Amino acid sequence: MTFRTLARIFLLVVAAVFSGCANPELVRVKPWERATLAGYTMRADRDPLHTAMTEHIFFSRETASGGRGVGGSGCGCN
Repeated sequence: MTFRTLARIFLLVVAAVFSGCANPELVRVKPWERATLAGYTMRADRDPLHTAMTEHIFFSRETASGGRGVGGSGCGCN
């Protein structure tokens, strides 16, 4: 094997090792970051007009009132 081939294999192995699972300590929300994530802009119901329009779309599509938080659509005849 040539040096160039060995270098490519080494780089592929290094890339595979460092692209693995995420470190749980880096993914976890820190206490000082929770204020940012709990802010007003992160709320789903911050815009009453958008909420009303979304409810109307769900009502029109499902022909039923409510339906917030539903994962999918369909007739519901399982």
